[in-house]
Amino acid sequence: MFSCRKPRNIYQYFKQIKSLNSLNSFRSRRKIYSAAVNNAEKFSIGQRLHGYVVEKVQPVPELYLTAVQLQHDITGAQHVHIAREDNNNVFSVGLRTTPMDNTGVPHILEHTTLCGSEHFPCRDPFFKMLTRSLSTFMNAFTASDWTLYPFSTQNAQDFENLLSVYLDAVFFPKLEKLDFLQEGWRLEHKEVNDPNSPIVYKGVVFNEMKGAFTSPEQVYSQHLQNKLYPSHTYSYVSGGEPLAILDLTWEELKQFHADHYHPSNARFYTYGNMRLERHLELINEQVLSKFTKIKPSTAVPDELPWSESRSATVSCAKDVMAPDSEKQTTVSVSYLLNSITDVFESSVLSMLGTLLTSGATSPFYKALLESNIGSDFSPSTGYSGSLKQGSFSVGLQGISKDDVSVVTDIIEKTLDKVIEEGFPQERIDAVLHTVELSMKHQTANFGLGLVVSVLPIWNHDGSAIGAIEINKILATFKECIAKNPKFLQEKLKQYFKDNKHKLTLVMNPKDDFMEEKQKEEEEKLKQMVDTLTDSDRKNIFQIGLELTRKQSEQEDLSSLPTLKISDIDRTGEVTVVSNTTTANIPLQLCEQPTNGVTYFRAVADMRQLSKDLLPYVPIFCNVLTQMGAGKMNFRELSQQIELKTGGLAVHSHVASSVFDMNSVEQGILFSSYCLDKNASDMFALWSDIFNEINLSDEDRLSTLVKMEANELAMGISHSGHAYAMGHASSLLTPSGQISETLFGLRHVKHMKQIAGKQEMTDLVKKLQLIAKQLLNKNSIRVAVNSTPEFLTTSVKEVEKFLSSLDGDSKGNERFITQMDDFAPSCDRTHFELPFPVNFMCKAVQTAPSMHPDSAALNVLATLMKWKFLHREIREKGGAYGGGANAQEGVLVFYSYRDPHSMDTLDIFDKSVDWVREGERFTADDINEAKLFVFQGIDKPVSPGDKGMRLFLRGETDEMRQAQREKLFAVTKQQVMETADK
Repeated sequence: MFSCRKPRNIYQYFKQIKSLNSLNSFRSRRKIYSAAVNNAEKFSIGQRLHGYVVEKVQPVPELYLTAVQLQHDITGAQHVHIAREDNNNVFSVGLRTTPMDNTGVPHILEHTTLCGSEHFPCRDPFFKMLTRSLSTFMNAFTASDWTLYPFSTQNAQDFENLLSVYLDAVFFPKLEKLDFLQEGWRLEHKEVNDPNSPIVYKGVVFNEMKGAFTSPEQVYSQHLQNKLYPSHTYSYVSGGEPLAILDLTWEELKQFHADHYHPSNARFYTYGNMRLERHLELINEQVLSKFTKIKPSTAVPDELPWSESRSATVSCAKDVMAPDSEKQTTVSVSYLLNSITDVFESSVLSMLGTLLTSGATSPFYKALLESNIGSDFSPSTGYSGSLKQGSFSVGLQGISKDDVSVVTDIIEKTLDKVIEEGFPQERIDAVLHTVELSMKHQTANFGLGLVVSVLPIWNHDGSAIGAIEINKILATFKECIAKNPKFLQEKLKQYFKDNKHKLTLVMNPKDDFMEEKQKEEEEKLKQMVDTLTDSDRKNIFQIGLELTRKQSEQEDLSSLPTLKISDIDRTGEVTVVSNTTTANIPLQLCEQPTNGVTYFRAVADMRQLSKDLLPYVPIFCNVLTQMGAGKMNFRELSQQIELKTGGLAVHSHVASSVFDMNSVEQGILFSSYCLDKNASDMFALWSDIFNEINLSDEDRLSTLVKMEANELAMGISHSGHAYAMGHASSLLTPSGQISETLFGLRHVKHMKQIAGKQEMTDLVKKLQLIAKQLLNKNSIRVAVNSTPEFLTTSVKEVEKFLSSLDGDSKGNERFITQMDDFAPSCDRTHFELPFPVNFMCKAVQTAPSMHPDSAALNVLATLMKWKFLHREIREKGGAYGGGANAQEGVLVFYSYRDPHSMDTLDIFDKSVDWVREGERFTADDINEAKLFVFQGIDKPVSPGDKGMRLFLRGETDEMRQAQREKLFAVTKQQVMETADK
């Protein structure tokens, strides 16, 4: 997968630092902490382990972990192990991959390595393992200068199975030519079996990147990087520029692997509570013992600093979904900064980037966004530490072409003002509070987030361990501020005001941009085809047939390891909750080891809203915590939210009954979390919002609406399949119909209309009506997750908050609307958008999640996805992805970035026929599909999220256990019968 978005910078990494997975008690937490971490702390510097030498052992108590750094004696391979009380164990191997052209060779290589290897010679062992494993994550990423192959799992045998497959794929891939042609690009007849049909381009990555560059944000970010770093690898597109991909040869791909995929150029990472010694033994035995040390030529030189600032102008396609068709210009000013291997300096610059651009009180938010010149910050705004040298960028998108100089003048004046005046202490305190809270707030994927965050530093020989010693970084930061009150201002002057390596980049829309790209592609194809000899044409036809045969043949998968159904626990995890009431309001309480953090949710009933107000609910949710409340204006409220909480969130909530698709809950979900010491302040903020929200500031409202409309429009090119599935589902179920209004393309179009209005008076009135009907305790239920020690205090704070609200609770635990008058319909819809590849969906009404057929439906969808649709849509058709999901009473088929969308509709139908016939799959395939379904069922859940399926969907542990037993019992015959229904 090509990573289009930049990896997180240091400060963003801080915000991802999450603590521990859920355990039954603090006593067990301490016990397991000692077992997992103390074992690592027994290692000594210089100790030899399976060909490695221990170089460093560093406890990081603020993150409840100990880091061990090692180097392999013979190859020089680097290894970092993070020992931690987390059973969601992670492995990854990262390679420094530095392309020197736009052919996308590292990206295509990432795909092709996963197509078969020395010990696992079957086609696509990576995708085959998705259904032979209980992994909690499997993927691969290509960034600008690294390629990463990570996985995670909670099962020890699964870890070793996946480790063997990943290691063999990375270091001993087959790299066969047919796999290169499938994944990269090829010339092939449009109809493979007809030599008289036109010759066209095909290839997975080719189509993926055509789709990626339909996004104006992606186009802009790529040009920004290429032009700010013009002298080496960063001046090229690592994912591949579509037409340049067509210049890559199979021989060049193999050479790139030989040059870059060597242990001496690798960084191995393991994380969790499994023992390091076993990891090292397997890695040494399976890979490192078979190599000798080399000196890789992959280092990235520093950019030579510019003596004068530069400017550039680029073009993109017009966005037909943009709120204002006449305001589609983007401009930013960007600066090249420090080496990211200086962890402290990068941390300071990252915090500076946050202080400058994050939140309503930041200088650039006030100066740029509140001016209403544009719709949102320009892409890549803020500090980025993803490349060898960091950068900072700020600007606006959605502006008039005539306002470019206005924006650049504002940027210059704002920087001057901040250098002169500095930052209010409250802003600095808010940043430090965010770091403190992030070290305690817990997620289930900490280990994976950790390696993605530190890899950019480690990739350029910086200290991966130094990057996670957060207390040390913060202590130094506070000391610098105390010694020199103008510390941050001086850094701004050094890196911004006095910095000549500064780029002003303008992007203007071009009416015929996509037509020009299509013409260039057609001309290149014509040139290629015109030079073909009769022998070449015959060869193309024969290779096409050969590839199709290979893609269609029954494979021998005996070489691949697999878990068995017997490896899965028969009994699912049980979450203990207690249900009570306060002032007749239902209250769900869940004691969890939340590490000193209180989690709050509330659902308010919106059944009473009139239909004409429903389309405005998403806007209401988006702006509610970003306007003024109580005695605070919106800036003051924003400041208090940052100082006291991890954010206050409001979202639309739609859930169909697990037993009846026509029974639907419609509500608004309020959620937040905070340090226990700030619980009173957090609930006081909610009280101000519920009781004294100010929705009458039209200028503020206009700013927020334009930002949201722009963000929605920009997201379509990345999430087109989700929008297609949502629209198709809206014709089949009541919950789908409501969701389309709240989340779908209907909402995107509505936001475009609202954002284009000059006045917000009518919108204000509608939002005030929604507030009057929903911000009370008439129909609300609440959930709190907290530690046993703090739960009583949490409940008191909840009671204080609820007692401040108007209304009288009806005591309803669920807010169900019976929609028996809903009539499913059959329709075909085409949304015309300027994309060279498409997103397809077909939806079929099925059954609710607790229906007797639900387990078989999930197995059916998984079976079709991995045993039929993947082969036909991705491998043969060249789409980036495709599959089927069983969800919310609907079976949806989909494709992603698909060049052959009409053919795909036929493939959807054929997949059902394939199951009905039952001749091309076995009982073992059914068991593999079950394994994949269980991955989702048994994925780790953080303490703050425990009990949420019960609270939000009404799913009890008993219901889930019943479905679990049904899933174990699903047979091949049952799946075939379900396909017939």
